[in-house]
Amino acid sequence: MFKVGLGYDIHPLVKGRPLILGGVKVDYDQGLSGDSDADVLIHAIIDAILGAAGLGDIGEFFGVGTPKLQGASSLHLLEELWEAMERKGMTINNIDATVIAQAPYLSPYIGEMRKNIGRVLSTDLANINIKATTAKGLGVIGERKGIAAQAIVSACLNPPPNPVS
Repeated sequence: MFKVGLGYDIHPLVKGRPLILGGVKVDYDQGLSGDSDADVLIHAIIDAILGAAGLGDIGEFFGVGTPKLQGASSLHLLEELWEAMERKGMTINNIDATVIAQAPYLSPYIGEMRKNIGRVLSTDLANINIKATTAKGLGVIGERKGIAAQAIVSACLNPPPNPVS
């Protein structure tokens, strides 16, 4: 069964936190605020996977504000989610994601982001596309007060066969 899910996330930038995107520490003087490492790219991908599976959103799956999320690696959250999705028979066809940030320049980090995501989702890098763009100076992103990401995932959901009694 072919499924598609759409994900979006946005977090404010703050001083005193590392900037983590796609599981990569990006060299920047601010990081994203949130319960976990606030990796908007991974959060958007998680929401897109959950959307394809018809299972709600990241807050429903992990529980926003729960102690287990404090400082958690979003890549580990993605890994936990993906283990559950594999048990349901899900495979990734492809992921297309965009990070919207006025700064920093993200192009040098995209290859490593793709590798991290491909490793966790056990899929070929050819199935993962990540782009970066700016907000052309508009809104909170353009004012360098936040970073957002959006993702779309196409997947196959083939539940494992029921064992014969």
